[in-house]
Amino acid sequence: MRRQGQKEEQVRRMLDVPHPQVPADLAERAAEQGGRMLRRRRALRALVVFVLCVAVVAFTVWVMIAEPWHVPPADTTPPLDGA
Repeated sequence: MRRQGQKEEQVRRMLDVPHPQVPADLAERAAEQGGRMLRRRRALRALVVFVLCVAVVAFTVWVMIAEPWHVPPADTTPPLDGA
């Protein structure tokens, strides 16, 4: 608990001055982090699009080969009764 109080006191002292000091490279670090986030997001989006395209192609190939809309032929014939 004492450590948290020390941190709060340090923050209060920093904010009491007219212009709190910020690290000189803060903008550069923020830009780098934003760039990394954008690259990750683009890579993830590209991966999702690729996987969806592969799924569509695989489904199309399966449909062309299996032709699931056709009824399979019967293995046996119905019994012949009567004449």
